[in-house]
Amino acid sequence: MNIVVIGAGAWGTALAMSAAARKDARAVSLWARDAAQAQAMQAGRENTRYLPGVALPPALRVVHGEIGAALAGADLIVIGTPMAALREWLQRLRHVDAPVAWLCKGFEAVQPGASAADHGLMAHEVCAQVAPGLRCGVLSGPSFAAEVARHQPTALVAASRHAEVSDALVAAFHGEAMRVYANADIVGVEVGGAVKNVLAIATGLCDGLQLGLNARAALVTRGLAEMTRLGLALGARMETFMGLSGLGDLVLTATGDLSRNRKVGLLLAQGQTLEQAVASLGHVAEGVYSARTVLARARLLHVEMPITETVVDLLDGRLRAAEAVQHLMARDPRGE
Repeated sequence: MNIVVIGAGAWGTALAMSAAARKDARAVSLWARDAAQAQAMQAGRENTRYLPGVALPPALRVVHGEIGAALAGADLIVIGTPMAALREWLQRLRHVDAPVAWLCKGFEAVQPGASAADHGLMAHEVCAQVAPGLRCGVLSGPSFAAEVARHQPTALVAASRHAEVSDALVAAFHGEAMRVYANADIVGVEVGGAVKNVLAIATGLCDGLQLGLNARAALVTRGLAEMTRLGLALGARMETFMGLSGLGDLVLTATGDLSRNRKVGLLLAQGQTLEQAVASLGHVAEGVYSARTVLARARLLHVEMPITETVVDLLDGRLRAAEAVQHLMARDPRGE
């Protein structure tokens, strides 16, 4: 099997390492945008910027340059870039024959000149616009890149409307340290992956303000209800949100110390500005960039998402940290 992973960030590198560590015969190439980074990784056998101290498997080849050469003969192409770069890559890959999957989690920011109905597109909707003939899907679920790179036990979901895409993802990544479950509900999987990042900011804020474990449990539970409401309005299946890409990813991202989105909430609770919090991460926190588009999509569908709305008000400076909590607690009583 010939696997190509595009993007040598933390997650792209970790997935490429996971595939290359398998004992069966396969070729795994990791394409890096930056030539110096690619050369350093290939020579030093380590991604010192994103995964320091973790050796690259001998079978993993780090490449750079014309992407066409890397894609020749590929059986599976995985896009490991942030959501903001997905549209460009799908356009570049729109004529390939191999299955294509992405790793990014979020809703796309509105494009210049787009209609109101295009606010907050999910990744598969972006693909339908720019590469409608592509056999595509997403690999998602509760996973920190550092743990995947170290081959610690992980379970993911391969979601696609094309069985051959899910099958290719399972064949590429399912192994001793990773279980991959197929799921045809790409809408539910993508909603879960996007909304959990926003909710993780709220949970980090809650923990940073030392509001207690009761508050954290309430926030995660009500956040899951928000995620599910939006997903059902978009055509997802209820059971998807009880699985790995819904509840599983939410719990990990909202409570795990390796979560970048949770870290943003913690730093905001300490009094840092959003700019200071984001600058200190060194990585992309997708919840910061997709919160507004998630909320815009929810409003178009008349879906109530009070936690998401509060996070957006906090990120946009309309609420301070303590005020955000008061805003949520002052809501009128209602049935669960």
